[in-house]
Amino acid sequence: MIGLWVALAAVMVPLSGKLSSVTKDRAVDALPASAESTKVAALKDRLPGGEDNTFVFVYHRAGGVTDADRAAIERHYHTFAKRYPPQVAPQAGEHGEGPPTQRSKDGKAIMFTLNVSTAYGEPSVLIGPLRDTAKDRPAGLELDVTGPAAIDADMDAVYDGIDVQVLLTTVVVVALLLILTYRSPVLWFIPLMAVGAAALTAMATVYLLVKGFGIVINSQNSALLTILVFGVGTDYALLLIARYRETLHHHENVRVAMVHALRGAAPAIVASAATVVAGLLCLLVADLNETRGLGPIGAAGILCALVAMLTLFPAVLVVLGRRIFWPAIPRFSATIVEQKPGLWGRLGAAISRRRWVATLASLGVLGVLTVGLTGNTSTLREQDQFLSTPESVTGFTVLGQHFPELGGQPMTVFTQPAYQERVLNVVQGIPGVAQAIPGETRGGWVDISVFPKDAPDTTAEYDTIKRVRTAVHAVNGAEAIVGGPSAEHLDTDVTTRRDQKLVIPLVLAVILIILGLLLRAIAAPMILMATVIVSFAAAFGGSVFVFDKILGFKGVDYSVPLLAFMFLVALGVDYNIFLASRAREETVRLGTREGMLKALSATGGVITSAGLVLAATFAVLVSLPLVMLIELGFLVAFGVLLDALLVRSVLVPALTLLIGRRIWWPSRLSRAAAGPPIGRHTLADEEEEEPALQR
Repeated sequence: MIGLWVALAAVMVPLSGKLSSVTKDRAVDALPASAESTKVAALKDRLPGGEDNTFVFVYHRAGGVTDADRAAIERHYHTFAKRYPPQVAPQAGEHGEGPPTQRSKDGKAIMFTLNVSTAYGEPSVLIGPLRDTAKDRPAGLELDVTGPAAIDADMDAVYDGIDVQVLLTTVVVVALLLILTYRSPVLWFIPLMAVGAAALTAMATVYLLVKGFGIVINSQNSALLTILVFGVGTDYALLLIARYRETLHHHENVRVAMVHALRGAAPAIVASAATVVAGLLCLLVADLNETRGLGPIGAAGILCALVAMLTLFPAVLVVLGRRIFWPAIPRFSATIVEQKPGLWGRLGAAISRRRWVATLASLGVLGVLTVGLTGNTSTLREQDQFLSTPESVTGFTVLGQHFPELGGQPMTVFTQPAYQERVLNVVQGIPGVAQAIPGETRGGWVDISVFPKDAPDTTAEYDTIKRVRTAVHAVNGAEAIVGGPSAEHLDTDVTTRRDQKLVIPLVLAVILIILGLLLRAIAAPMILMATVIVSFAAAFGGSVFVFDKILGFKGVDYSVPLLAFMFLVALGVDYNIFLASRAREETVRLGTREGMLKALSATGGVITSAGLVLAATFAVLVSLPLVMLIELGFLVAFGVLLDALLVRSVLVPALTLLIGRRIWWPSRLSRAAAGPPIGRHTLADEEEEEPALQR
């Protein structure tokens, strides 16, 4: 088995390094082909000259722009125009001659727009030379290079090297947690090595999927792939090691002990992986490309982690033998030594004595956290995504101050040439439109640049885009379509909301079916799903409070609710699967109450450790300088901790003890007491017995 993995690594490692070469981070790449802004972008690509990168240069001086300033600005423009010749000749300046500059009404700013063909490179390549060239200007004259392309370039700078940063940070965090968990100088390295092999295999697999099936992957999903594989893979390692350590006490041969450990742990691990994979594959019904792409990407990562932790990891443990646990080496004993109840045993006994108190207190904490949902849950604007304000965002603020009539990002309207005047007249009369400038005819189409009055990515600007679309669509024969950066963001927001309404119920239904098949019951899966949903609502509410009141974020990114729901529901159910499957296994021998207490005592420590590891891996995202990733990382980490420490540890055991064996309805466990006969008992008598750990 180890030899097979070495051979696999020789093939996969070179491919894993190519994953970053196929990532696509443009907003239009995330949208479906049916979106109107996507049609505009595709049309730009087909027309002569292709799509342009639009930069906006905003020069400003507090005391007013001077003649020397104006001369420097014109010199800059001519330098840029010579270096990057426009495909279409620009219109003349405000006085009918010279470069197309525009002076603000207060006389303190001058701006011009520069369209650079994509043939000269991506925005991230162009932005540096443009800003360097414009440094040659009179003292006191400030410049901010902004516009859609500048924002894209600054966003690319944030994502630059993010994969390596996430990978290294995750490795360090997981290594530290494993060292603290096992307190062994060697054991921590084995799961880390196996998970690392799974991560590299997952990256290579995803690269092949992208190349073979055209799946869309962006830098965000690439980072999430690393986080997911390390977090889930380490969880599987913790669960298997816990079972393996148990079996080493009862079997002298390490191979036999591993076989028994796999028999005990593998079903729950496989069920857990199947649940997450099934939930992720539900994303295939989404319209948003980046959301739909995360389905097979995440599923591939989970499957690679599952295979590595059930093949490579056990093989390495068996080869290294018991000494890998040094200094706390588990010793074989022919006699079974009854262990004293530990922390989780005492917690189970306390919950058993105060079932109603534990249930109501848990629900009370969750209910208080959900109050945070009344906070600011508005969609985060692209300009507010940065943790530290880059020049492109500052430029939009300056532009809005000195050119309030040009507050938004320009829309692009494509129409048939014969209808240009009619479309132009219609657009100019729409409320919220500052001005509309006709373009040139290319390839049987003519474009019109429409400037909204309101700030980018605001509700007012989106309303203007909707009015423009409605108006131009009403011009029969014009075949007019409306796109542009803000239109792309509007289409993304609309598509995401539609995806949420479709994906969330589907995920809940699929996971509920899997739980029903695993536990062979109806009542238990319904209760477990209800606790996970309440846990998600509480985690979301508590996180919104932190984002709004403590961190001062100006909203929640459009993608966070659906992604957080996916991870928290799928992974939250995981911990309940580990607990409930062990409880069902013990119930067959001991009865429902004693089975749940035994399951909590046996799995409490390892599941809590797994929760801490998974939360820590997602918390790595908080170290990145992008608000969206900070929000997602914090929300998932907080939700995982809430689920592992409160829901799975207190609420689920308390509900199980309250309901009794009826929780397994309609299976046979709900109809007859399990375990060895201990006399004649009614159901009420059984539910009032003292807990096994106390006896």
